[in-house]
Parts: sequence; C-alpha cells; structure tokens
Amino acid sequence: MSVLYPTILLCVYGFFSNLRPSEPFLTAFLMGPDKNLTQTQVVNEIYPIWTYSYLGLLFPVFLATDYLCYKPVLILQAVSFVVTYSMLVKAQGLTSMQLLEFFYGLATATDVAYYSYIYSVVEPAQYQRVTGYCRSVTLFGSAAGSLAGQLLLSVARVPLLCLVVVTLAAAVVAFAAPWFLPMPSRSLFFHKRPESEEETRRSRSPTDKTEGAESKVPLNPEDVVLVPRSGEATGRDGSGIAEVLRILWQDFLHCYAHRPLLAWSVWWALSTCGYFQVVNYAQALWETVRPSQDFHIYNGYVETLSTLLGALAALAVGYLPVRWSLWGELALCIFSMLMAMCVYVMVTLGNIWMCYASYVVFRATYMLLITVATYQIAASLSMQRYALVFGVNTFMALLLQTLLTVVVVDSAGLGLDIFPQFLIYGSYFAVISVVFLLAGFFKLASRRRRHPEPDVLADSGGETDPACPP
Repeated sequence: MSVLYPTILLCVYGFFSNLRPSEPFLTAFLMGPDKNLTQTQVVNEIYPIWTYSYLGLLFPVFLATDYLCYKPVLILQAVSFVVTYSMLVKAQGLTSMQLLEFFYGLATATDVAYYSYIYSVVEPAQYQRVTGYCRSVTLFGSAAGSLAGQLLLSVARVPLLCLVVVTLAAAVVAFAAPWFLPMPSRSLFFHKRPESEEETRRSRSPTDKTEGAESKVPLNPEDVVLVPRSGEATGRDGSGIAEVLRILWQDFLHCYAHRPLLAWSVWWALSTCGYFQVVNYAQALWETVRPSQDFHIYNGYVETLSTLLGALAALAVGYLPVRWSLWGELALCIFSMLMAMCVYVMVTLGNIWMCYASYVVFRATYMLLITVATYQIAASLSMQRYALVFGVNTFMALLLQTLLTVVVVDSAGLGLDIFPQFLIYGSYFAVISVVFLLAGFFKLASRRRRHPEPDVLADSGGETDPACPP
C-alpha cells in the first residue's frame, strides 16, 4: 500500500481537527452574554468533567482502538468533535455544558487512534518520517487556528460565537477524512502480524542495530538487562482479550523494573498532570486579571506564539550538548523549578502581559522536556511496549490530575478560586523540582561511589529525535 494516500488523509484530518479559532477564547465565551455562566460554574463545575471523562475513557478506548484497528475510533473522534462544537453553538445551561465536556473528553481519549493508525499501514522504516508529518501538521493547525481566531476577533471584530461556528465548520471538514482511510488488517496487540527478521532490523534505530531494542536503557547504560518481549517468550500472538491483558501486565512489570525508564516516566506523569491543570485554567486566570467584557484580549496571539516556540524548543533538543544519562534528573529539577516560577509570576504580579509571557515560557519549557522524555523512554522500547508505557504514563498523569481536580477545583471538594489554585500549581512544580534534585544528587553520589567505567554509550544531543510521537 502506498504511504502517501493515508498520510495525506491523516494530515488533512489532523490539521482541520486542530483548527480551532474559538479555543483561546473558550472561557470568555462561556462567561460572556452567549452562555452567561459564572466563573465558579465554568471553573469548578464544567471544566472538571473533561478530566473525569478523559480518565474514565482512556483505558477502554486504548483497548478498543487496537481491537477495532484504529479507523472506527478515528471516526468516533471526528463525530465527538462535531457533537462538541455543535453543542457549544446551540446548547445552553450548566448541564448541557457538562455534557459537552464529556464529549470533548471522549474526543481527547480517542486521540490515541490518530498516532497509532499510521503504524498499522506503513513499514517500520517509515515510522519516524510519517510520524513527523502527522505531528507537525497538528501543531500547525493549532497555531493557525489560534492566530485566525485572534485576527477575526481583533481585526474583523467578529463576535465570539462566529469563532465557534468556524471551529465547527473545520470539525465538519475533518469529519470527512477518516471515512476514506484504508482499513488496517493488523494492529499492535489483537491483530499482530509476525515480524520478519528484516522488518525488525529496519524498525530499529542505528544504535538499536548494535544492541537489541529491548536492552538499551538510555538513562543508565550500565544497568542494561536484556528482557525478551512477553509475546515472543510465549510464542503466542495473544489475540484474545485475556491473553492481551496478560501480555500487557507482564510487559508493564518488565518495563517499569528499569530505574532509568521509571525516572523519566515519573517526571512525565507528574509534570503532565500539572501542565494540564495550568493550561486548562489559564484562560480563567487571564479573564480574572483582564476581563474580556472590559478590555481587548490577546489570547490567540499567546497560544500561537507558545505553540510555535514549543515546537522550536522541541527541535532544539537535538542540538543540546547534554549527557541525559548523567544529568537528566538535575536538568529536570532546573526546568521544573523554572515552570514553578512561571506559574508563580502568573498569579502574583496581576499583570496580564507578565501572565502571557510566563505562560509562553511555561509551555515552551514543557514541550522541550516532554520531547526529551519521549525519546529517552521510546529509545529503549519495542513498538508494543512503546504504546503501553506511554498509555500508562498518560493514565497516571490523568489519575493525579483527577485527584488534584477533586480536591482543589471541584465544587464537591475545596472549590478554590483561581488564584489559590495557581499558587498550589506553582508549589506542585516546586515539589517536583525538589524530588528530582534529590534524585540527581543520589544518582551522582552512587556513581561516584561505584567509580564506573567511562560511559561509551552516553547519549548526545544529536541523538535526540524530536519527531517521536507523544
């Protein structure tokens, strides 16, 4: 099968499904005359529904995506986007907006199908290039949507409702694309095709060709242990649900037994939880600092700039001369503290321009670090374990976010105002920084006590691949 046809369709779908001019102004729209909701309703009663639905749907959607071979779940995601923005245009009231958030949570949970589909229809040697295309076009669509929304609002002076209509139109265009995708005949777990030796060789990176893909642990090469994939050890394909769950559990135990992979995964889960909270509620903070009913707002420019700078930061990772195997934990400590400082600046100074600038730095820093974490984790895994580890990390991030939302945000918990919330989020990142500071010192002390051999496999900045999927 030609790679070009499904790649073009996926890129069309990725661009238009992320082209959302209304996204930077969602809070202003909900609190404006069109919906007439209060900040307490939006922040404490509506937005938490997205977190709960995303968490509850993630694991069943993960299994259904593989079992149904991706395409039906992509169509479900497209339908969810259309329903979400149709309700945003027409529906009124608190209950309707909460239902809307459920459908948006469904659309977010099914995002796994977008990045997984391509691996079922292209050869392993083309994974990296095609993944780069699909990921880049989603970032471009997001940036283009934010910029278009700001220009329509500031220059054309269109009402916010028109931005929602444009977003709905883009979702309708995206809805058409998945129907024309070819139906895959294989998937990672339920419909596996036995790999030939040649395919396995081509699917490995240059370093994996000299040391098995399962054996290279990027953070600490001296701790390398060869672990066979569970499916290979049993010689079974595991097409049944019980067998797939058994293989997933064994792979889970094997993967997280490696301390370096566990360290990056812990940071991934902790930081992604905090990142989601800050990004989800940043508009509510901006609305409090500079109400859209009284002033011009520039949220679209900020989202565009933060997306583009984040993409550039991810690309810059490849040129950082950092030995992540040695300095990874301390780097995570420093950058996590920078993220904490950005959140503190947003909430303490009460200046909208400082809020905007801090938000841009915060997002760019996260995207830089998550790119490093993505590569450091993915470089040591097969495709099956790659999907498992990233799924588990995302699930843990959502579980932590749900706990934070229930306690801090939800009206059933403390139901705090937006400023105390952000003080907690800043402290949360400061705690992450301290944790990895201690981990870094412990690691350096342990290495010094052992007097290890020179690390001939130490990774350089040039090895980092910013095109790895999330």
